[in-house]
Amino acid sequence: MDKGDFVLFSYAIEKNGQGKPLYGKDVQKHVKAKSLGWVHLDAYHDETPEWLRENVSYLDDTIIDALLASETRPRVTFHEKGAMVILRGMNFNQDADPEDMISIRLWIDESRIISVQRRPLKAVEDIKNALENGHGPKDSGTFLAMLCGFLFTRMQPVLSDINEQVDEIEENILEDSSPEIRQNLGELRKKIIIFKRYISPQKDVMAILRNSDLNWLGDNHAKLFQENYDRLTRYIEDFDMVRERSQIIKEEHMALVSDRMNKNMYSLSIIAGIFLPLGFITGLLGINVGGMPGVDNENAFMIVSIACVFCGLGFIGLFKLLKWI
Repeated sequence: MDKGDFVLFSYAIEKNGQGKPLYGKDVQKHVKAKSLGWVHLDAYHDETPEWLRENVSYLDDTIIDALLASETRPRVTFHEKGAMVILRGMNFNQDADPEDMISIRLWIDESRIISVQRRPLKAVEDIKNALENGHGPKDSGTFLAMLCGFLFTRMQPVLSDINEQVDEIEENILEDSSPEIRQNLGELRKKIIIFKRYISPQKDVMAILRNSDLNWLGDNHAKLFQENYDRLTRYIEDFDMVRERSQIIKEEHMALVSDRMNKNMYSLSIIAGIFLPLGFITGLLGINVGGMPGVDNENAFMIVSIACVFCGLGFIGLFKLLKWI
């Protein structure tokens, strides 16, 4: 294949799980044959829409448009004896954020699998490697179940990392209640919202596929879809738990900040309570009017200073007696 080819790769899938690479005109021939084949296309290539309309002309334009759409959400749509399935996986590409989830769009029936990507997805590479090593899927149903398994299994490390981040924040919050903690919690909650936005619909997709009456989806496939359904259910429950924990940590952080602020305000109030009367006395003695006592006494300043010290000590004693300090 040329570097700029819209067909990224293609395989004839044999009954033993081995994938035989297809090139050139063999790709089109195999797509129209009864034997199982997989074609993986580049959604950004200009020739991809034309190829789809020419080689899978029995598909509705709405399905082809959905396969090529720039923005998609996980869903499944049945058409005749096949299904259009759109799923999302974690973004493990270099310098990318996992929450920037990548879509994989599939048209799948008993004898053909056509997948379309806009960005590389690790789960697709997992399927490709399995076919090359002779451990790949042997039929369409197993292909779909295996792809879902690879997609959802790769989500577990990301979820574990989020749990570790929450544990670290919760551990550090007692030692450091800086505003950075609140910012980290906000970013964490944003990630969880994005993950749930795409993971929750995939749970519905698994439920639909599990109960599908397509003749190429059997009881064994239904069990695999049920397993993926249960896995996604656990993920969603874990995300809900993490979100609740982050909310509790946020409230605890705000309580610590509030307590620290109250202590600071209390200290300032005590200081103000001591020095406010002293300020009044010194202000009263500082007015420039006649009749001020001690004007002609050279020891007056010392007397007033000592009196202010005793007054301050007296206020401190009074506050302790009232249990204000």
